[in-house]
Amino acid sequence: MFALVDCNNFYASCERVFQPHFRNTPIAILSNNDGCVIARSDEAKALGLPMGAPAFKYKQFFKENKVQVFSSNYPLYGDMSSRVMSIIRQFSPDVEVYSIDEAFLMLNTIKNDNLNKIGHEIRSRILQWTGLPTCVGIAPTKALSKVANKIARKFPKETGGTYVIDTEEKRIKALKWTPIKDVWGIGSQLQKRLNLQNIQTAYDFTQLSDAWVKNNFSITEVNLKKDLEGVATLTLEDDHPVKKSIATTRSFENTYTDIKDIKERVATFANSCAEKLRKQNSNCNMLLVLLQGSRFEKNVQTYKNSITVVLPYSTNSSLTIVKHATDALEKLYKKGIKYKRAGVIVTGLVPSNNHQLDMFSNENPKHVPLMKAIDKLNTKYGDQKLKLANQDLEKTWKMRQEHLSKQYTTHFSEILVIK
Repeated sequence: MFALVDCNNFYASCERVFQPHFRNTPIAILSNNDGCVIARSDEAKALGLPMGAPAFKYKQFFKENKVQVFSSNYPLYGDMSSRVMSIIRQFSPDVEVYSIDEAFLMLNTIKNDNLNKIGHEIRSRILQWTGLPTCVGIAPTKALSKVANKIARKFPKETGGTYVIDTEEKRIKALKWTPIKDVWGIGSQLQKRLNLQNIQTAYDFTQLSDAWVKNNFSITEVNLKKDLEGVATLTLEDDHPVKKSIATTRSFENTYTDIKDIKERVATFANSCAEKLRKQNSNCNMLLVLLQGSRFEKNVQTYKNSITVVLPYSTNSSLTIVKHATDALEKLYKKGIKYKRAGVIVTGLVPSNNHQLDMFSNENPKHVPLMKAIDKLNTKYGDQKLKLANQDLEKTWKMRQEHLSKQYTTHFSEILVIK
């Protein structure tokens, strides 16, 4: 049996753990630079606040409806997620962290008549140890556990936050209740194509023949259909898959016109990519640098461009990657434009310990121990204490965060003081 543990309104719930006076208060979490709404509490959803709502357009709405607004506090959310996942692993060694707020786990050693009890125990322990509310869906397959989780979330009083699909009768009833648009893996385009075939629910989807689904869609949809039928075809995936490309892109807190300011941002983004490469023991062979002007200012020239750089050898050195990224920026930069966004993407990834060497050009051998020393010190002391000279020494990301809460669990000076 598979279980899906999903944190309810995760970002909003994290804020409420340390500020409990905001319970039952509508909450909205904003994206980078306080741009738009990326998460809402149930109370905010009930008010009709849409996902993706631009913050500047909804200022009056927030004020009139007493919506508490927070800037994204990713260090806090990441730490709370790590705590939740460590608790989940106490119930099973087989866990797939699916996102920051949900995870699949296998419960094959648990008897069917104990599954509901285990689900409630998982919820209770996470709530007691972290203060975060969750819902648990348990079923014979991953797709069905997603459906079970939605039922637990929709009917908290009747289910107690845990629902188990352990009979054929429950499976059919659950699929007939689930709209096709809410099925895990069914995107908006696929939904439209299925609606044209009068497929309105998950149950309708399972009534199609495997051959028809394969001919009109792909083997992925066939596997999803079988999963909904109770035949497990989707297995747990690796917790830490090796990425095929790594990107760091951000909007600036203000528009920039001076290339020096933009170079600092690109250097920081490139360094971040290099650090991520080293964490997964990869090197890159190419990098892409992106630069974009402001899209919203009137009477301002619009600009969006990118450049791809093929590196002379594979590398994960911050020094090498930053140098090539900033050199590429000079080719992209044009005077007189107000720039608002930039990014660096590294691709062509290969294992650090198994890559093609070049007879005439290779990495400076001093870079490897230097990067190890920098990573070790930054891991020990945190907050990017060691940086390259062309980075801003004060902060890693320059973002507008006017509603940022404290980093209660990750910064000593902001730990709660109990009187």
